[in-house]
Amino acid sequence: MSGWTTINGSAVALPQANIDTDQLIAARFMSAPRSEGYGKFLLHDARQDQPDHVLNRYDRADVLVTRSNFGGGSSREAAVYALVDFGIKAVFAPSFGDIFSGNAVNNGLLPARLTEDEIETLIGQMGEKDAPATVDLTAGTAVIGGRQLSFDLDPAWQQKLVNGWDDIDLTAQHSDKITKFRAARIAAHPWALPAS
Repeated sequence: MSGWTTINGSAVALPQANIDTDQLIAARFMSAPRSEGYGKFLLHDARQDQPDHVLNRYDRADVLVTRSNFGGGSSREAAVYALVDFGIKAVFAPSFGDIFSGNAVNNGLLPARLTEDEIETLIGQMGEKDAPATVDLTAGTAVIGGRQLSFDLDPAWQQKLVNGWDDIDLTAQHSDKITKFRAARIAAHPWALPAS
């Protein structure tokens, strides 16, 4: 996965709360190989039932603005794959499912928290149209539909998103320290090692 620092694209509003991972991608689609792309399965059932669904009107969106508890439910990482494969690089909401947030960052998707008031203002302003959107990871700022916004981002998450790292890549940055610790531990406590 490649990292990123800025988005210059478009945002769409999805004015719904409690969109869980089962809605983001239904389990029946997860037998498809990831190499075929999961974007076509994003919110499949809602999009099928509502021909005028916002994601049916725009074949490309970089930023999604939505309501609280986005990505709650099961821990399926495929929910993030569906968003990323659709082209979404950032989701702005008041709150996210914890496991979803970790999966998002590990796959290059920014879960950015804004206040309920900020989200409602954005949704009201955007309506059913897309809006120009820029996001700057390093500054923790965004401009969506002309509205200036700021968001807090954990420094480790920022590092992972900018560099395209997951947890293993982040840990690997400390390989010299890990090697030194291991050597010192073996020297100090040889009895703790399993017999070979």
